[in-house]
Amino acid sequence: MSRIIAENSGGGHVLDAATGNGTPVCETSVDVTKLPSMPFLLSFNHLTYSVKVGRKMPLLTGGGRTKTLLNGISGVARDGEILAVLGASGSGKSTLIDALANRISKGSLKGNITLNDEVVESRVLKSISAYVMQHDLLFPMLTVEETLMFAAEFRLPRTMSKSKKRTRVQALIDQLGLRNATETVIGDEGHRGVSGGERRRVSIGVNIIHDPIILFLDEPTSGLDSTSAFMIVKALQKIAQSGSIVIMSIHQPSYRILGLLDRLIILSNGQTVYTGLPTHLSLYFSEFGYSIPKKENKTEFALDLIWELEGSPEGTKSLIEFNKKWQSKNSELVRLCSSLKEAISVSISKGKLVSTSTAMVPRFANSFWKEILVLSNRSILNSRRMPELFVTRLVAVLVTGFILATMFWQLDNSPKGIQERLGFFAFTMSTTFYACTDTLPVLLHERYIFMRETAYNSYKRSSYVISNALVVLPGLIILSFAFTTITFWAIGLNGGFSGFLYYLLIIFASFWSGSSLVTFLSGIIPHLMLGYPIVVAILACFLLFSGFFINRDRIPAYWIWFHYLSVIKYPYEAVLHNEFDNSTECFMRGIQLFDDTPLVTIPNAMKVRLLQSFSDVLGTKITSSTCFSRGVDILRNQGITDLSKWDCLFITLAWGFFFRILFYFSLLFGSKNKRT
Repeated sequence: MSRIIAENSGGGHVLDAATGNGTPVCETSVDVTKLPSMPFLLSFNHLTYSVKVGRKMPLLTGGGRTKTLLNGISGVARDGEILAVLGASGSGKSTLIDALANRISKGSLKGNITLNDEVVESRVLKSISAYVMQHDLLFPMLTVEETLMFAAEFRLPRTMSKSKKRTRVQALIDQLGLRNATETVIGDEGHRGVSGGERRRVSIGVNIIHDPIILFLDEPTSGLDSTSAFMIVKALQKIAQSGSIVIMSIHQPSYRILGLLDRLIILSNGQTVYTGLPTHLSLYFSEFGYSIPKKENKTEFALDLIWELEGSPEGTKSLIEFNKKWQSKNSELVRLCSSLKEAISVSISKGKLVSTSTAMVPRFANSFWKEILVLSNRSILNSRRMPELFVTRLVAVLVTGFILATMFWQLDNSPKGIQERLGFFAFTMSTTFYACTDTLPVLLHERYIFMRETAYNSYKRSSYVISNALVVLPGLIILSFAFTTITFWAIGLNGGFSGFLYYLLIIFASFWSGSSLVTFLSGIIPHLMLGYPIVVAILACFLLFSGFFINRDRIPAYWIWFHYLSVIKYPYEAVLHNEFDNSTECFMRGIQLFDDTPLVTIPNAMKVRLLQSFSDVLGTKITSSTCFSRGVDILRNQGITDLSKWDCLFITLAWGFFFRILFYFSLLFGSKNKRT
């Protein structure tokens, strides 16, 4: 049995590298500042994880069946080394990475995971580790240096000066081989930016800006050409050699990449078929009865063989049993003479975790207000470099306003003018809400970035919610002013300058409420394809129950509750108050009484004689100047009597704040980054 001994002064443990089992061997206290570098050993034993298949549709699947994704996986990972998890698609690679990174709820995962033979609290693990997702989630219009600098602002201690943070960023740029792309934007489908390999290295960089002790990566070479993939793993090797534990999943490494890996775990259907050094693969499969040809890629041969065995009646059972026997006679023992706290303190004192003291780093690097400031600066900078997004919204609002202004040009106070005003207001209020839906793709993209960043305490959820609200306000003010200026005077709305100011306020409140609604929905809608139909359907229901199509008094009792939940109801009633809440303004005078009747076509002289007849019958003088309907009468006919215009304005604004609060809770409960 081969033994690998790593000794240091102080207390420690002996760990079996195959099983991770350990026993304490040292108990002495030491001054950690005088210690040499202390080793870290992550061990995991008998990890088992099962899920219910078809649990989303239990009526169709009979309650669902259980599928085991991990079945008794054990192993170790050391600092200074890269542990690669190999296997075909569906073998459990990503699941194992998630399990080790504490991204599976404790109630669902069986087995134990320890660091230096100590169970690590979730809070501590977040501070000393990093997780790189398979997909690159970055702001497209920030440069490489800016992206890393914002990551430094979020993750590095608040006591660290700006110059030191910039120094750390420059060192990381050199470590990742990104010097030539420093001033290049990340880019996306519509903007040319860095290459795929460089983008992946930036994704790694934003997660390791604080120089973590443990780095988890889910298929970092996926979708890259062989050269880019090799450069990624080469960069990971440098990170490991700096004193970190690097654990990554990879589908099928090339010959060059295999030479960079220190340790392998090969999985098949959630079970281990090989654990050990890459150099032992030939001997392992030779003893199993399958010799690897000299010129063939070892991992390709192994994965092809495993694929063939999976297709056989017995599957990989024989290989799994052989692996257990192999491990029992080739296990390694590692002696650790340091507790986890001591090892972390020594690592911090030697520059790991980029901290300025030997104490544990705080949960959040920045204060609440500093987080809001940094988040706002980043969003504004990214938006400024994509002006087409806001310009498109502004042009859409201007064009819509122009069409409405020319369609409803200088409305009069006749009965027809009243109906046209009602139609204009209903269309305007619904338009302000629909105009906010175009931000849904951007919000969904940002949500995934938010999930990545908050998974390791880059900032608080409340900071993000407030920053998001503050950043959109200037744009909403511009949109509101543009629409109000075009439509108010051209259509001839009432109220004068004070009426204009109130109209501006209610248009802004509508944009604010609509923007908040779409923001909230982006927190609960999983995909863009579902987003638009859901948002459009909700807004259509709000418009239906707003009181325009059917008065409040005519809505069935079993639907009246939805009338009060309609966000469009309140701004719609507000503009009607602003237009008609005037006891002196007349909207139906004299012969206009006949405008909406079959008598509208008769000569005006006949209408005057009819008014005289009404006077004789009613005993009241009725002439061509007699007013039959004032603004308050119109409001009463529309069922708008329970709220004042200021009540409607404040309620509309309150809906916006309410949706922002709901957005916070959707992020709080819907972005746990953990499997159940």
